[in-house]
Amino acid sequence: MSIFANKRRQSAAFQLNPVAAGCAVFLSMMASNVYAQEAAQGEAAQAADVTAAQSDAKAPEVQSVVVSGIRRGIEAAISIKKNSTSIVEAISAEDIGKLPDSSVAESIARLPGVTAQRSRGSGKAADISVRGLAPSFNGTLVNGREMASTGNARSPEFDLFPAELIGSAMIYKTPDATVIGQGLASTIDLRTVQPLDFGKRVLAAGARNERTGVRSGSPEGDGKRYTFSYVDQFANRTIGVAVGITSYKENGGGQQKFEGGGTDTVTYNGQSVVVPAGFKADTETSKNNRDGVSAMLQYRPNKDFKTSVDLFYSAGSTSLKKTGLEGSIGGSWGGYDPVGTLSNATIQNGVATSGTFSNFKGDVRNHKESADDKLTAIGWNTQWKVADWTLTGDLSHSKATKNASRYETTAGQAGNVPASQIGSLSWTGFDGKNLAAMKLTSSFDYSNRSQTFLTDTDGWGGGPNSPQAGYVALPNVDDKIDAIRLSGRQQVEWGPVAAVQFGVNYTKRSKVRYGEEGRLVVKGNGGYATATVPGSEVATAGTTGIPIVSFDPTGTLGSIYTMAKWVDASVLAKDWSVSEKVTTAYAMGDLDGTLAGLSYRGNFGAQFVHTSQSTTGNKVDLATCTGITAETCPSSVIADGTSYNDILPSANVSFDLGSEQQVRFGLAKVLARANLDDMRASSAFGVSKNNTVPILTGSGGNAKLEPFRAKAVDVSYEKYFGNKGYFSAAAFYKKLDTYILRAPRAYDFKGQVTAATPLPTTGPYAGSTVGLLTIPTNGDGGNLHGYEFAVNVPFSLVSTYLDGFGASANFSNTESGIELPAIGFATQGVSSVKIPLPGLSKRVTNLRMYYEKNGFQFAWAARRRSDFLGQISDYQDNAQLTFVKGETIIDLQASYEFQQSFLKGLSVYVQANNWNNTPYQEYNGVDSSAISYKTVFGRTYQFGLTYKF
Repeated sequence: MSIFANKRRQSAAFQLNPVAAGCAVFLSMMASNVYAQEAAQGEAAQAADVTAAQSDAKAPEVQSVVVSGIRRGIEAAISIKKNSTSIVEAISAEDIGKLPDSSVAESIARLPGVTAQRSRGSGKAADISVRGLAPSFNGTLVNGREMASTGNARSPEFDLFPAELIGSAMIYKTPDATVIGQGLASTIDLRTVQPLDFGKRVLAAGARNERTGVRSGSPEGDGKRYTFSYVDQFANRTIGVAVGITSYKENGGGQQKFEGGGTDTVTYNGQSVVVPAGFKADTETSKNNRDGVSAMLQYRPNKDFKTSVDLFYSAGSTSLKKTGLEGSIGGSWGGYDPVGTLSNATIQNGVATSGTFSNFKGDVRNHKESADDKLTAIGWNTQWKVADWTLTGDLSHSKATKNASRYETTAGQAGNVPASQIGSLSWTGFDGKNLAAMKLTSSFDYSNRSQTFLTDTDGWGGGPNSPQAGYVALPNVDDKIDAIRLSGRQQVEWGPVAAVQFGVNYTKRSKVRYGEEGRLVVKGNGGYATATVPGSEVATAGTTGIPIVSFDPTGTLGSIYTMAKWVDASVLAKDWSVSEKVTTAYAMGDLDGTLAGLSYRGNFGAQFVHTSQSTTGNKVDLATCTGITAETCPSSVIADGTSYNDILPSANVSFDLGSEQQVRFGLAKVLARANLDDMRASSAFGVSKNNTVPILTGSGGNAKLEPFRAKAVDVSYEKYFGNKGYFSAAAFYKKLDTYILRAPRAYDFKGQVTAATPLPTTGPYAGSTVGLLTIPTNGDGGNLHGYEFAVNVPFSLVSTYLDGFGASANFSNTESGIELPAIGFATQGVSSVKIPLPGLSKRVTNLRMYYEKNGFQFAWAARRRSDFLGQISDYQDNAQLTFVKGETIIDLQASYEFQQSFLKGLSVYVQANNWNNTPYQEYNGVDSSAISYKTVFGRTYQFGLTYKF
């Protein structure tokens, strides 16, 4: 998209003077009160153009703008929104290396219509949903380019981008034809610093200490962050250099977690009573380290030529230690787990509010999940002005890798321990649905190493001939994107058309997921072998208060355990590769005219997109898969693919109503490509043993999967108060033509079955190769619609006595006409046939109050979202859906920047996240008060200082 700035405009309401144009992005990046700006309209266009290279360069001109801190970030973001030809939202750094929040995701989540799902592991904002659509519906760019990712999704995780390296972010709610890699919900473009946009040399350094888990009821964690930024210009401002470096280390405290296993009904004293079925309770400790570098070299010898090379590098390591206890309270979770008997129960309204079950055989969990990831992105952009044409070329390369491991160990009583020696479990405080509120006690001492051993406690591997005292998985991901883009822009005077742009972009992407996994077997004789738990550490099993043995399983493979490699259909399905080639040709015209006496600006255009995709995966005939080894479960590698074309028209028009009022309209056809793991060619099939009617069934990925497609209509009214504040009201409607869902459909397996494949022998499908195949498919869509209100104003507009005070607030309400089958759920107890749209919170509210004057800054912020359907990763690294309870998060910030003396340039600050200590909670989808999973993360405190010179 481009920011309108045409000399032919007659309305003064939208004239761009040098200050207004430059402030669009540059204010947020400066470390002093002096900023460099481009006097011509071409550089203003560059500030928000996704290609970062489609506008004219003019001679630099230095202006002095006395704006700093919170107001700097707000005014820069308002300028971007005001001068854009599309409907956008924006955030800008309040200072060099300082976004409004401590993470990119948290900053973005405060914008209208935008929400964040907190991570199950850290409690921090992780996944971004825009206008009620799941994170996979967004396109994520860095400096206008697509990035490789370390997960199954297309877009990279936001924690790969340290906030200190990001100068601004733009969220496109309506696209234009020049936006490559756009999403269906939005396109999020993260931007780094450009050195020639600064007026002078800037050096800044910072350090921060962190306390996590404060008032969580668990041990606290800590962390440290260090940042350094350097921006300079040389050779009469023809060469610019910018470097940003950040490093942080975080040690999480002991997060206490509880996950209920549903309820059972048993007979007690002649009546049926509801009892808790089981639970899993952990205390989790984490480590998170990351180093990041952002660099750019710019060369602009004259007004007609400029070129730049930019680099982004991020490398991190994470680990999560889970120490806990799980088990079936009265029933059985394995062959070595006998059913218990209820005694000493208190019954109220058919619920055993307290009681004791015999034969409770708990599994002590000492799990360790680790991952090392790396993202490298490099780009070269060159722009050359020839006559009235501006020609642009852009080359880019992005590569991401992730090497992970997951060790799971079990400790307790061996499988051959007689029932008479198995302990009991008692509970109080059970209300029939909220298992997280229970208090538990065990008669067996799981903290005693003389009776709690590393062993196969429940026979989960199938019995003594196939012992399983744990599990290990070693997944790896490699992703690579190469792209080239050529474009041209010409100033014209064709009636209302002020300029035309043409371009072509070619992107080649290849992604591979591979690994191995298997059972951990205790070294020794027989399937009931045991080993002493190393060390002497004792921990608490989550919120239960039950003491348990604790140790780090790292390094035990080979010393305590051997690995029996596991090969079956579910494991083989995780190995796949995807190759994708996308060619995009586009044309767009910039509009500048009048209609019925109203000045308008905007753009119209279209993209022609050709996609060619090919994938590989493993095919498994379940009839020949009789075990969990390569010999007993043979497979073959298959390849498949498809190609398709899309035409994506778009139009954006903004009418000037006078008095700094605008009405914007947007029309577009948009798409969002499927997650790459959904496109794998993997498949497994056989006669289902779970159906009353014998029938062939299968599951897998879909190599011929096409994107989500939709038509979108947007309208927005905006009233501005210079660059100081604004009010907006917007509405949108999206008609989804196609939606990707995983559901069973009729399918003829004729091309896959062999002579060894048994067909149904009875029922209506006897001898038939026609059955049911459950894969991601392109189904009919639905609709999504909603409205948004936003206001962002300094109180000085009301009275000079309130100078320094200000507030921003927004509210969005979103409705969906889409219902999906309840397939792929992690939450137990989901009995409904249909589920809501993933990522959709019907109501989202944000409020931020601040004060800034004379070096002092104070801010209070809250974000609220209603219940929604979220996405998590299960114990097998598969994406699962779960209902997440709505929440309100309150954050506080305070800082002071010294204004004079030798301390000038020094800032000290303190920040508190999750001040109200809101827990993360999941529920079963039927009753939001029936909590199935709960984590109390506590508050996070940050103390730090920065120095600019």
